Amino acid sequence: MFILEEPYVSDLLVASVSELGLPVLDTPMARKRLVGVATGLILNDAEFAVAASRPGSRLYSNSENAIGWIADNLAATDLPRHIGLFKDKIAFRELVADLYPDYRFVGLALSELRTFDPSRLRAPSIVKPAVGFFSMGVHIVASSADWPAVVDEIEREVRIFAAMYPEQVLGLDRFVVEEVIGGEEFAVDAYFDADGRPVLVDVLAHLFASADDVSDRVYLTSTEIVDRLGPPAMEFLAEIGRRAGITDFPVHAELRIDTAGRIAPIEINPMRFGGWCATDLAHFAYGVNPYRCYLRDERPDWPRIAEKAAGRTTAVVVCDLPSTVDLSAIESIGYDRFAARFSDLLELRPTDFARYPVFAFAFVAMPSNDLSELRAVLGADLREYVRMR
Repeated sequence: MFILEEPYVSDLLVASVSELGLPVLDTPMARKRLVGVATGLILNDAEFAVAASRPGSRLYSNSENAIGWIADNLAATDLPRHIGLFKDKIAFRELVADLYPDYRFVGLALSELRTFDPSRLRAPSIVKPAVGFFSMGVHIVASSADWPAVVDEIEREVRIFAAMYPEQVLGLDRFVVEEVIGGEEFAVDAYFDADGRPVLVDVLAHLFASADDVSDRVYLTSTEIVDRLGPPAMEFLAEIGRRAGITDFPVHAELRIDTAGRIAPIEINPMRFGGWCATDLAHFAYGVNPYRCYLRDERPDWPRIAEKAAGRTTAVVVCDLPSTVDLSAIESIGYDRFAARFSDLLELRPTDFARYPVFAFAFVAMPSNDLSELRAVLGADLREYVRMR
C-alpha cells in the first residue's frame, strides 16, 4: 500500500504504483501524480485504513508528511509506536544507550538552547532537531565559544523552516545536543520482513566537503560499498529489530562505522527509504526497484549484481541552496549549465525551487577510480546556476 505526499513523487515511484497495482491513499499528491495512470487504485480514508490495519499489511510512504494521517487513522496498529520510536531522536538514543556507554547526549527545548552549557559534552558536538529532516537545523559546535552563534543561526532557521514541513516531519521545538560520533558516515535503505529480519535494498556512502560539513549534497553507491558496509549494517539493524519488535517496515538508516568496524547510529527514518527520491539510486545503479522489493518481499541478488556492476559508482547529487536564498525571488535555474558538469548524467530531476531550497536531483555515474566530478560539486556554490528576479 502507498501513501504519496509532498514534497516529491518520482516517475519511478508512479510507475511502481501502476505496475504493482496496490491501494493508494486519497491525497492531493496522489490525485495529481496518478491522473491517467492509476487513479483506480486510490481509496478514501476509511477504506485505506481498514486495509492498512490488516495483519501483515505493508505500507510505504514516500514522505514523512504522512505521519500525522497514520497517527490519526491507524492508532490501533503498531505503526504509530514504531514511527515515534525512530522519528524522535531522543527516544531512539534511549533505546540503544546501553550499547554505547561512553556516548553522551542531552535533549533540550528550543527555549533552553540559549542557557545550555555546551562544555557538559566533549567537543566537538552537534546539535539537531529531535524530529528532523534533510539536515535542516543541524550544526557542528567546534567549541563552547561557538555556541552563542550557533543558537543565533538555529533561531533564524526556525523562522524559515517552520513553514516548509509539518511538525511531525521537522519539529523545531525540541533539540538533541550530542557528542560527534567518529567514523565514516553512510546510509542504508532496508526493510524488516514478516519475521523481523532486515533485508538490504541499498547502501549509500555519504561524501562531505570538509570535517564541519553537515549537508546532504552527495550520496554514492557501488558494489564495493555494498559488500563492505552492508553486512555490519544488517547486523546492527537486526539488533534494533529485536529490541523494537518491528516487522513489515521500511527504514532509511544513517550510520557511522569506525576503523574497527563498530557501527553507531545517527538516526533511523521510518516508513520510507531515502528521502524525496534518493532511494531511486538503487534503480540507476543496480536495476533494483526499492518499492517493489519491500512491497513484494523481494531481495536483491547482491552476488549477481556485483558481477555486473563492478568498477562503477553511481551517485545522487542533491542540488541544495543556502537558507539565505530568497526562494520567492528565483526567476530560473540554469539546468543545462549544471548538467554539463557531469560526463555521464543518467537523469536530472528538477524540483519546485520556489517552495523548497533544492532545485534538482541529479543521478550520475562514473568509474569507481575517478570521483573527481563528485568531489568538485561537493564544495560548489550552486547559487551560480540561479538567476534572481
